[in-house]
Amino acid sequence: MVYKIDFLKDVYEWSITPGGAEYERVTDYTPTIYATYDGRTEDGLSNIRERLEYYPTVVSMVIEQWRRGFRHEHEPVLRIDVRGLADVPSLASRIRRLSEPGEYKLYNVDLSREFRYCLERGRDPTPTRVPVTLAIDVAPPELVNPPLTELTLDDETVTGSPEAILHAIQRRLGQVDPDVLVFSSGEILPTLSEMADQHEVDLRLGRRPGWEQLAERSTYESYGSVGHSPARYNVPGRVIIDRSNTFFHFQSGLDGCLDMVERSGKPLQELGWASIGNVLTAIQIREARDRGVLVPWNSWRHEFFKPLSTLHDADRGGYTFSPEVGFHEDVHELDFSSLYPNIICQFNISPEMIRCDCHADRADVPGLGYSICDERGDLPDVLQPLIDARDTMKQEIRESDDEERVAVLKSRADAIKWILVSCFGYQGFSNAKFGRIECHEAINAYAREILLDTKETFEANGWHLLHGIVDSLWVTAIEGEDQTPLSELAAVISDRVGIRLEYEAAFEWLALVPLRDSDEGALTKYFGKVASEAGDEPEYKYRGVECRQRSTPDWITNAQQELIETLDQSRSPEAVCARLQRQLAELHAGRVDPQALAIDNRASKHTEEYTRATRTVAALQRAQDEGLDPQPGQNVSYVVVDDSKCSRDRVQLAHESPQQYDVEFYADLLCRAAESVCSPLGWQRSDIETYLSDHQDSSLAAFQN
Repeated sequence: MVYKIDFLKDVYEWSITPGGAEYERVTDYTPTIYATYDGRTEDGLSNIRERLEYYPTVVSMVIEQWRRGFRHEHEPVLRIDVRGLADVPSLASRIRRLSEPGEYKLYNVDLSREFRYCLERGRDPTPTRVPVTLAIDVAPPELVNPPLTELTLDDETVTGSPEAILHAIQRRLGQVDPDVLVFSSGEILPTLSEMADQHEVDLRLGRRPGWEQLAERSTYESYGSVGHSPARYNVPGRVIIDRSNTFFHFQSGLDGCLDMVERSGKPLQELGWASIGNVLTAIQIREARDRGVLVPWNSWRHEFFKPLSTLHDADRGGYTFSPEVGFHEDVHELDFSSLYPNIICQFNISPEMIRCDCHADRADVPGLGYSICDERGDLPDVLQPLIDARDTMKQEIRESDDEERVAVLKSRADAIKWILVSCFGYQGFSNAKFGRIECHEAINAYAREILLDTKETFEANGWHLLHGIVDSLWVTAIEGEDQTPLSELAAVISDRVGIRLEYEAAFEWLALVPLRDSDEGALTKYFGKVASEAGDEPEYKYRGVECRQRSTPDWITNAQQELIETLDQSRSPEAVCARLQRQLAELHAGRVDPQALAIDNRASKHTEEYTRATRTVAALQRAQDEGLDPQPGQNVSYVVVDDSKCSRDRVQLAHESPQQYDVEFYADLLCRAAESVCSPLGWQRSDIETYLSDHQDSSLAAFQN
């Protein structure tokens, strides 16, 4: 089995063996695209075939039988074999220009190159053994000011002259012979290559000479957030995983990535940089290929006409109950297992099956009246094996005592989880190859119905619903009423709905946090203590509060967790504020490491595009001064050193090793974190400040002693 494909002058199929790696050279590969005709004349395919006959990038053409969609029959399709991968986009664009809009539809045009090759040549890119890895990490300032004088090879830090650095890498490559290079940044590759040229060192990072840049860096926007995609690079015979540009490796490690390689057919290097939607699409493409269905170049599934009243009912998300703010004891959490993917499979929701013509008189989807065909859809067939595999892995994790095996299974289950989490939202994505907005709407409609029915069932059996979010519910016993055991109740609901309702956890207590400056509950902010046996280490669960927010400094995170522990021990806002008082004293005394106060924020624009002098702008300006060239979508890490200023001196970058911090700024952050802890007990910011003012002197004296 191949695990890496290199496109040099010829194609090199790399396989890894117990003894290392080997390749097969392929000289006859030609990528393929397809065209269908929707025009008025009968000889449309023959016409386009004649017009492309002598086009230099066309190698051959033939009429084949394919399906253009899952509900379509086989029909004549023009197969066009293209000279090379680089010629595919230009040829596809030319065909579009040769016809009236919509006359020709093109397929299999924009597939990634290694995935395309495996699909067309029938190659399985799953490695036959676990690949050997070598991690190379370089601090960002080193990359900005080469040559490198320090880097880390796996866990070993190497320092010295550029020649010493290069020779150390050479030696390690020879010793390890890695199949995968894991870089902290893709820019390590061109930096090392330039150093090797300057110092005349024969450094070969690949298994053959040379390297190439696959893609320029870019900025994108997704669901209102700006992201950054770094430049991508390639070396022959080895996979490159860039930790600054990988979702699956970050979330599930190498084991999770390898599981997704097997399921999606995307080779490891492409899977390393792929998004969740990209991998889901690859799985769908493989399913489509098995069914003789082509992959559309662009999604042209228009939204069905619907009356205004249906639009209003359909344009809603999953159901979220208003949380009952407060500190609640003896709480139980239950979750529907993979609710949205199971809804898709249970109710056969698939783009080609929703609102089908053959059942137009039916109203299957609650509240919306959409029909769903009885014929099994493609999307359920794609997702059901993933659901089953994850359930099997979770069962084995619960039963296994083999820690190494459990770690592998957790990584694989995590990778599958992200596909299942995203499959629902991807149905509403306008560029999804196989998606339809009506599927998105139908899934939400079923989810709302299920959650409302479940709430009624709990309340009829002696349980009060404190909160519910889409697929999770938190309940507590209704005082004075008999309760049906939750395990029994969960089994009844699971049988009725057809989706397993799982008992997730028991909480000694659960705190539901209000919105700031409001009595209304924050939908996704809560924390609590998981019930445990006597003598066990206490376990706390945090969601939405500061210690779970990406930009919160480490010291504030730890401080808030200490406050929550204090609340657990005392059930008293006064005790929490006493602990807060000591933390503030520590902050004022300058005893906090400034590095522990670093804030990570993501830039949403280029520095010059900001109109306000924010802290992030100050950090970006400092980064520019050092030649770091921060891009929209990239993170910048800084410590606030003097928040009274508006210039770049307001902050220092984390790697500048700041020796001071703005006490009042961080004291305010800490008090905000404390308010999240105290507010479920009815204390707001003003109550905290009153306590601090009344106890200031004694608390400072206690700290100093």
